[in-house]
Amino acid sequence: MVIFAHKLFHPPQHMRTLEDKIIDCFQTAISSLYGKEADKSQLQLQKTKKEFKGDFTLVVFPLLRLSGKNPELTASELGQYAKDNLQEVADFNVIKGFLNLEISREYWLSFLTKALEHTEYGYFPIREEEGSVMVEYSSPNTNKPLHLGHIRNNLLGFSIARILEANGNKVVKVNLVNDRGIHICKSMLAYSRFGSGETPLSPEIIKGDHLVGKYYVRFDQELKKEIEILVSEGMSREEAEKKSSLMADAREMLLKWEAGDPATIELWKTMNGWVYQGFEATYKKMGVDFDRMYYESETYSLGKELVFRGLESGALYRKDDGSVWVDLSGDGLDQKLLLRSDGTTVYMTQDIGTAHQRFEQYKIDKHIYVVGNEQNYHFQVLSLVLKKLGFEWFNKIFHLSYGMVELPEGKMKSREGTVVDADDLIDEMVGTAKQMSEELGKLGEYPDEEKQRIYRQIGLGALKYFILKVDPKKNMMFDPRESIDFNGNTGPFIQYTYARIQSVLRKSSEMKGLTGERAALNEKEIALVKIVYDFPETVKSAGESLNPALIANHLFELAREFNQFYHENPILTADDKANIITRLELSKLCGEVIRKGMYLLGIEVPERM
Repeated sequence: MVIFAHKLFHPPQHMRTLEDKIIDCFQTAISSLYGKEADKSQLQLQKTKKEFKGDFTLVVFPLLRLSGKNPELTASELGQYAKDNLQEVADFNVIKGFLNLEISREYWLSFLTKALEHTEYGYFPIREEEGSVMVEYSSPNTNKPLHLGHIRNNLLGFSIARILEANGNKVVKVNLVNDRGIHICKSMLAYSRFGSGETPLSPEIIKGDHLVGKYYVRFDQELKKEIEILVSEGMSREEAEKKSSLMADAREMLLKWEAGDPATIELWKTMNGWVYQGFEATYKKMGVDFDRMYYESETYSLGKELVFRGLESGALYRKDDGSVWVDLSGDGLDQKLLLRSDGTTVYMTQDIGTAHQRFEQYKIDKHIYVVGNEQNYHFQVLSLVLKKLGFEWFNKIFHLSYGMVELPEGKMKSREGTVVDADDLIDEMVGTAKQMSEELGKLGEYPDEEKQRIYRQIGLGALKYFILKVDPKKNMMFDPRESIDFNGNTGPFIQYTYARIQSVLRKSSEMKGLTGERAALNEKEIALVKIVYDFPETVKSAGESLNPALIANHLFELAREFNQFYHENPILTADDKANIITRLELSKLCGEVIRKGMYLLGIEVPERM
């Protein structure tokens, strides 16, 4: 899923990579050795596979027409040229048509120094001359509270926004609240019939979004009762659903809302107000935010206007019942409803209006919708409808389609009230972090206020990391207990590694005379430096593929390698000062990369645990 990569990454000149130098060297080598010119696209440089000795591998086969020699001889000649002319190359070996280059220890030590001096190592400056990238995420309905599925959506969207910023893009984070429609009317109708004046301030205090969600579930319960009665009277289930008076009343309420009926609008404002307060509290708990909020109630009319324009231009058509459709059969799809026969709108209508409004307001280069994979068809249609309506930016929208989150118990259903509530899950994660920290004796005699803060950082870090370490395209199983383990590929393991590094650095500040020459790097230290070296490329790849899992798993690899290094190599008690200096600098750099990488995932790292 690599998209618009050329728009998302422009490495600044001062971060010219070693790979660039190697490619330049090989271009010169081919000219010098064979009197030919090689295009950079012919020079395929990649990381050497772990089972072979080396750091970078050149695939020689595309160059044989230039050399006129066999693969082994061509590789040997190019390898010798690189060794003789590029001081970073210490040695090389040839395996068939693959040239493996070994980078010198001196280079890795000098890289360590330069990376420490570059305070924004791994991030790239915002390019003011470029347009913006808009990321839409969350997009909740105001008929129920946020749940586990929303958590994955919010964490993905928020992390993607930070990753794109780290790649030098101006990013606008937006949320579209689906605050109108038949589903909203279901909650409103149930509340008006069964609510008895209950409010979030009633004696049994309940969060506003939870209260409204309670009546969404109640509507479904009452609807099922009504259908069962009709079925028992001899109707088929399908006929009973059509004859339901409750559904008819919900549709009537939607018509009243669109007609501006004062009582209906007042109830809608009241209940939505409760939900907004609840959402705001959940977003704050989750640690996500937005630059701009959009509301379907404010954009659906624009979408309706654009549909009428399309009708006039002949891009759309009207059926005998008055409904308006688009014919996409020529694009391999089918006909899609845009306006119902009663004149009410559908999701697609609102999305047309919202997209038009955003491209007009922000002049964005790309619009990324973070929405579950059950909406793949919807976004295919949206792009094609925008094209038929004549908008040149129709191909600048992109659907980041992600898989569903399931629990060991199975799928969740909002209407039946079997979802995992986001607030409850976050509280449970923090509580579990507290319990496990106390069992392990991690926080000792820390002040209570600091303990509470760390419990929250660990709990949220566990939740966010467990979700973001999975490729967005994949369905996933969420296991709260597994996610908060202090060992393995988890957020707390990486957070603890960072805290361990900070502890070492605090102790080192008490030592005097830590200046002087650095020691040569040993194999374990070089292995750590190489992982750090790959961090900017990982950030770049995560931005190109819109995949935070690349960063999450890179951080795990770094944390695991650091802990092995820590156990095998004394830092503050090393046998000479040069080793102490080098290992402290390496530790500091690893800590900085962990902090920056976790920031891109929206995760805080405690200074001590």
